[in-house]
Amino acid sequence: MVNRSYPHGIFITGTDTGVGKTVVSAALLCDLKSAGVDAVYMKPVQTGCPRRGKKLISPDLAFVYSRAGITPSEKEQQLMSPYRYRRACSPHLAAGLERQKIIFSRIIKSFAALKRRHEFIVVEGAGGILTPLSRQLSMLDLMKALSLPVIVVARPGLGTINHTLLTLRELRRAKLKILGIVINYAGDTRKTVIEKDNLKTIEQLGNTRIIAQLPFMRALHGSAAAVR
Repeated sequence: MVNRSYPHGIFITGTDTGVGKTVVSAALLCDLKSAGVDAVYMKPVQTGCPRRGKKLISPDLAFVYSRAGITPSEKEQQLMSPYRYRRACSPHLAAGLERQKIIFSRIIKSFAALKRRHEFIVVEGAGGILTPLSRQLSMLDLMKALSLPVIVVARPGLGTINHTLLTLRELRRAKLKILGIVINYAGDTRKTVIEKDNLKTIEQLGNTRIIAQLPFMRALHGSAAAVR
């Protein structure tokens, strides 16, 4: 998956929440580090954060860096996850319940600061591309502001054709570069004729390619749940 023709980073999005964006982000970060790339991970908005003392901990940040064997400084962790919320809900609601507002300029400044320090940034969104960050702006608006090439994480099973094709359509309407689809077997899903045809149909109708398939790894998904 490593491609140095995109020197600043990649945006990992998904067809929905819970499709395995964080697992894919961790795999990509490990791949980049193994290739000798100075890469870091960024989760601009995280909901469902547990509290430890006076701080909210980003579970996705903790999971990805534990898999990569990296311990970022506290200062860099703030840049990597500038918005953290306790409630496990849509970002616009989580921010609203805490009487806060998600400001794009803060995220962009954090991204720019990381870019000055590192060669490559793996940015992971929250939910799907139309997940609202406010009453006016969505995750897609943030993706347009960062202007990174995109990898879409999708499920293999029933319903994935519609969800994936709609995601691809909106990304193209936003004129974002789509690198391809990663199919993540987030559950112990059998590869039946349905799953096989789903992948073929997504490639044909979506005019894209499946760039990777991640098998279900019980221990990995268990450790992800433990972090939360």
